[in-house]
Amino acid sequence: MIGNDWDEVLKTIENSEGFKKFLQIILKKYEEGIVYPPKNYVFNALKLTSYKDTKVVIVGQDPYHGENEAHGLSFSVQKGIRIPPSLQNIYKELYNDLGIEPHQYGDLTKWAKEGVLLLNSILTVEKDKPASHRGLGWELLTDYIIKAVNAKEDAVVFILWGNFAKEKKKYITNPKHLVITSPHPSPFSANSGFFNSKPFSKTNDFLIKNKRKPIDWKL
Repeated sequence: MIGNDWDEVLKTIENSEGFKKFLQIILKKYEEGIVYPPKNYVFNALKLTSYKDTKVVIVGQDPYHGENEAHGLSFSVQKGIRIPPSLQNIYKELYNDLGIEPHQYGDLTKWAKEGVLLLNSILTVEKDKPASHRGLGWELLTDYIIKAVNAKEDAVVFILWGNFAKEKKKYITNPKHLVITSPHPSPFSANSGFFNSKPFSKTNDFLIKNKRKPIDWKL
């Protein structure tokens, strides 16, 4: 399904009858209406960041629900699409934290290739209907993914922005890992503690301390 070591990690779920039935429900949603991201991008986060290479996990809620925006990576939009407000604030904090100038586009693929698993809790959404696929079953898969990363021997940083992402914290029990939490970067909450939280430098300091290569956050 994925094409890398995630298939082995997730084989119990992938081969289960329940998950196969769930995928048929999702495929029917694609037939009945407009669903994002495109089908070939649904598992993009896992395809771009293998289990072995995962050093950081940034948890989002569900994909952007506008045309041509979502491409399977949390907070990321395809090149040529207007940068959403939350990502604009992420770029502002990146500049405040590490002095990296805001980028001209919102495609975070380079971060994914650096070892940052950009995982949404829900992997599909109906056009113009945010959270429309909440409760269908994606959460069972993404909870399992968080638990699998929690089981890694290598130190990992989990970045949980906002209350929805913080729901995953209960699955992160391995003391080897670092959990960074703050309010969501949305304009509605960024001034309540997201700005000046310095998640990027904290992440790299932790990785270096644990003898792992830091993330090159520059896009």
